[in-house]
Amino acid sequence: MDDGATPLVRTLLALEAIQDRPGVTAAQLADRLGVTERAVRRYVLTLREAGVPVESSRGPYGGYRLGRGARLPPVVFTEDEAIALVTAVLSATAGQRQGTDIRREALDKVIRALPARVRQQAAVVRDTASGAGRPDPLPESTVTSALVAAIAEGRRVELDYRSESGRTHTWLVDPWALVVRHGRWYLLGHSHHAQATRTLRADRVARVTATAESCSAPADLDPVAALEEALGAGWELTTHVRFDAPVEEVARWVGAVSGTLTAVEGGCELRGSTSNAEMYVLERLAQIPHPWRILGGPELRQAARDVAARLAAAAD
Repeated sequence: MDDGATPLVRTLLALEAIQDRPGVTAAQLADRLGVTERAVRRYVLTLREAGVPVESSRGPYGGYRLGRGARLPPVVFTEDEAIALVTAVLSATAGQRQGTDIRREALDKVIRALPARVRQQAAVVRDTASGAGRPDPLPESTVTSALVAAIAEGRRVELDYRSESGRTHTWLVDPWALVVRHGRWYLLGHSHHAQATRTLRADRVARVTATAESCSAPADLDPVAALEEALGAGWELTTHVRFDAPVEEVARWVGAVSGTLTAVEGGCELRGSTSNAEMYVLERLAQIPHPWRILGGPELRQAARDVAARLAAAAD
């Protein structure tokens, strides 16, 4: 377990483990949660302060257990709290669709406890989460909750959205899906001001207001495929790059905004587009620790030459 899991998530998982395995030791809990024994003792203290009767005993048969006869009331989350937990866990485990990660097991339980109107959309977000990279800013939980509810109810929304330049715009959007991709949350939908499909970063949404107007996603929508196509295509400058490394190695460094990565004999190739070739070289390609060469895009070739010349001059 990494830093993407919140203390609340770990504390709840510690409680579940103590309930399931009376006598579980601090060392066993630490191993299960992927933390130190000191952190486990802190979670136990949090539970005790909340009124949960966690007892501990020493010796070969010692460990943590709930007090004799103790019966805990069911844990009930508000919709916003549940969506906040879904957001935190998905951001920490994106890309792990299967497996034994206990955070994913806990996430499934939270999703099953959601109201029926948002349960399906929350499950779609879980199932389309993929490609965790470096953690990006998380969207506000109130924003995530409002978007999930609007998607589930098929409601058009009015968004206050901060662009890359820092300006805030108010847009009318038909929300289709939320997708966690390469460590970042995106809203996929139809933008009325642009009259086109758009992908918006959820962490840049400041306000969500559901309208009385209904909307619906295309019947054949594949959220991940649509997101990849929208992020990696449509800009004026084409990009085509070859990597001498397996696709699974390069994928850890290449975000969806760079284009579509496909395996080829002896390596993989990245095809996409950009509006800023120099930025693409500096922010997308230069950080990748594998040999690469540009196969297409004259502007991209020139940008790489210009950047290389500046770096060489600086080194000299």
